[in-house]
Amino acid sequence: MPTALSILDLASIAPGQTARDSFDNSVALARAAERSGYRRVWYAEHHNMPSIASSATSVLIGHVAAHTDTIRLGSGGIMLPNHSPLVIAEQFGTLETLFPGRIDLGLGRAPGSDQKTMLALRRNPNSADSFPQDVLELHGYLTGRSRIPGVQAVPRAEGVVPLYILGSSLFGAQLAAQLGLPYAFASHFAPDALHQAVAVYRDSFQPSEQQAEPYVMAGVNVFTAEDHEEAVAQKAIAYRARARAMVSRGAGGNTFTDAEIDAFLASPNGSQLASMTRYTAVGTPAEVRGYLEDFGASIHADELILAHHATQIDDRVRSVELTGGAMATAASLLAE
Repeated sequence: MPTALSILDLASIAPGQTARDSFDNSVALARAAERSGYRRVWYAEHHNMPSIASSATSVLIGHVAAHTDTIRLGSGGIMLPNHSPLVIAEQFGTLETLFPGRIDLGLGRAPGSDQKTMLALRRNPNSADSFPQDVLELHGYLTGRSRIPGVQAVPRAEGVVPLYILGSSLFGAQLAAQLGLPYAFASHFAPDALHQAVAVYRDSFQPSEQQAEPYVMAGVNVFTAEDHEEAVAQKAIAYRARARAMVSRGAGGNTFTDAEIDAFLASPNGSQLASMTRYTAVGTPAEVRGYLEDFGASIHADELILAHHATQIDDRVRSVELTGGAMATAASLLAE
């Protein structure tokens, strides 16, 4: 069967724009995904990052759900060690009650922030150690089989809120396999362990009530345009902006020209940052389709979750539409 397509929306705040602009863009992107045949859109929990507006992840999910009709929406992911499992169960029980059959809950164990912000979140530095137990506690609340006597999550939705384990290492792969949950690998920014983690997950998977067989999702960065050179230009602009934001954190307010950023990314010091986006599809719809098909086949992916990074929202929406159209055309040809 053709590989399913989904979207990771980073809810970016472009220079000169506001968080409200970002939320409007997220609605536009989700609507484009809905009409272009994507399966779901996910939002990631990040904190203290001026260029990312998805810190209150469940609130953003609810906002976008209210402005779309059918597409699934969820977290990619909620950083569970930042929260009480009960609170997350209440939030996602509320979302599923309001938007039945459309809500996903992807879970990660990273802080989604720096060390100082982690402390500001009142997060215990050792809280990630209890991530497996927290996932089980959360699952108990969502299914009405609480592991804490006398405590229930209210509201608890009548429908199922499916859980997904997110990761970029073997730990997440092993946990997802042990719990019998789908596994989403963050190869869009942490590519190194992708193939090994997927192999570990498939080899050690244990069926569960939610998932009878392994289910692999993998992240890919995408820039699709009608013209190849335009897609390449969008990639250059977006990745320069990303590098500039990271380099500028400790630069005391210094700014860097495009030439300086390009030189840094080409240098040994910048090579690690550049390698984080190793899995990037860029070009015309046909070129991107070929890349995605080859990438998905290399790990036998069940689903690809795409991060469309064009800086301008019109370009980003068009990338979503062109990619969805190209993949749908390929799927229809296979079905003939």
